[in-house]
Amino acid sequence: MTSLDHIRNFCIIAHIDHGKSTLADRLLELTGTVTKREMKEQLLDSMDLERERGITIKLQPVRMEYKGHVLNLIDTPGHVDFTYEVSRSLAAVEGALLVIDASQGIEAQTLANLYLAVEQNLEIIPVINKIDLPAANVPKVMQEIKSLLGSRDEEIIAVSAKTGENVEAILDAVIARIAPPSSAGNETKALIFDSTFDDYRGVVAYVRLMQGSIGRHSKLTFMQNKIQTEALEVGYFKPKYLAQTEINSGEIGYVITGLKSVEDCKVGDTITLTQQPASEALPGYQQAKPMVFASIFCKEGDDYSKLREALGKLKLNDASLTYEPENSKALGFGFRCGFLGLLHLDVVQERLHREHDLELIVTVPAVAYRVTNTKGQVETISSPLDWPDPTQVKLSEEPVMQVDVVTPTDYIGGIMKLLQDRRGQPTGSDLEYLNPERVVIHYQVPLSGIIVDFYDRLKSVSSGYASLNYEFKGFIECKVRRLDIMVAGEPIEALSSIVYEDEAQSAGRKIVAALKKVLPRQMFEVRLQAAIGGKIIASEKIPAMRKDVTAGLYGGDISRKHKLLDKQKKGKAKMKSMGKVDIPKEAFLAVLKR
Repeated sequence: MTSLDHIRNFCIIAHIDHGKSTLADRLLELTGTVTKREMKEQLLDSMDLERERGITIKLQPVRMEYKGHVLNLIDTPGHVDFTYEVSRSLAAVEGALLVIDASQGIEAQTLANLYLAVEQNLEIIPVINKIDLPAANVPKVMQEIKSLLGSRDEEIIAVSAKTGENVEAILDAVIARIAPPSSAGNETKALIFDSTFDDYRGVVAYVRLMQGSIGRHSKLTFMQNKIQTEALEVGYFKPKYLAQTEINSGEIGYVITGLKSVEDCKVGDTITLTQQPASEALPGYQQAKPMVFASIFCKEGDDYSKLREALGKLKLNDASLTYEPENSKALGFGFRCGFLGLLHLDVVQERLHREHDLELIVTVPAVAYRVTNTKGQVETISSPLDWPDPTQVKLSEEPVMQVDVVTPTDYIGGIMKLLQDRRGQPTGSDLEYLNPERVVIHYQVPLSGIIVDFYDRLKSVSSGYASLNYEFKGFIECKVRRLDIMVAGEPIEALSSIVYEDEAQSAGRKIVAALKKVLPRQMFEVRLQAAIGGKIIASEKIPAMRKDVTAGLYGGDISRKHKLLDKQKKGKAKMKSMGKVDIPKEAFLAVLKR
């Protein structure tokens, strides 16, 4: 058993692509945790998708030994959609390495993750990475760190994770500067900071033991939902599972519970011993709430049950994903799914395609609105089909995000215009200078203005230099209505959407114009209309296909020609009053696809 004085728990936090996973590789190599033969790039990014995209999606713990100390490291994601993974890691450790790219300097996610760490009172060790790059500017980045953290020069460590230069100094700093874990009390309490599902052994809980110890075959109780089970196996991450007879206070490890559903093993719950239960649970985490909603359908209708099973499996190790069945006349059976953001949606879609071989149709992402009806009842609505009658709506509110953009000062004007175009409002001090050339712009922007193409537009306005972070701030009042689309007088439910009142007309025009291009012509004139309530706000016509009924005439009286044309006209009018338009799937995709 390792004494508490010789344990250090820390994690690596940084903006996307500042070298967290590469630095973790070097630390594993230096401490001899992984042999040279087993070493590969981004060792802790175990998912194929993580390795291909070069991003971290799931947090990953590992135990290292160095100079007689046990160092428990958690590698975290950098992308804004996975911030909740970072906040969970921070609650399980006493210190954090704040990694900053020597050529890029401090960016938006650096700040966001730093604030999360400061809230948890963690010891922060600033590390400047990528000093081997030709564009590296260490003195400038040092100045930024000093003005942000108030650090002294000797506290900032400059390294190259790629070449391994000076990385050993980080390990020495971790031992010297991060406090060992403290254990107050004899009760057993373990905080669950992540969980995953093993097909053969059930749910595996990733835990940080705050006090006490858990051994193999210990009888355990989950304090939130009072579920009881037995520890089938306990152990450490090396980085693969390494079984032990017990894990003790201050350590990070895993417990194989044998439970059949990750829902039973909630992240943030406290595990205690059934025989000597703890008097009160540890403070957990807030449940991650989905912010972006989209419907997922199969291209082939008979894949529905396969899709349901696949979503169930994904939910096992991604508790923030939500889904419920949905039926669309046009696209068949599918699911309305909730995601943390667009990258989360992208990753889920990609995993469904790869791991379960599903060809999918994903509709335009939308946000969840909060609607108060005239009786004072509040409900959350994420689908236009559930939108109540306007006479029943007393107040509608939409989610608003605190947006922080870090950018060179040359691009301030263009970025502010983009933020205002997306209905953004400046907050308090809207400009905060990191140094004379770099600035942080603070705005509040409705989530609906961010989710479709905001990031791409931001990158083009700032020539790729700006970085973005956003977090949920609350709800603000908004004037939105449901926009209905009618084809030949029939409302098409699947094409309904929720739009701002002042943008309804342009949105309606866009949709009917898109439909006009893709709908096949019929034997009768087809009218395409966009309506709000009973008011038509945009309209297009698809002319009828016409046969030349006078082609067989040769000479004779003109009245013969008129007679045939009148007959055709009556026939077209009759068809128009009775005719139905079958809308092909391609037409729906043209309007619904992102």
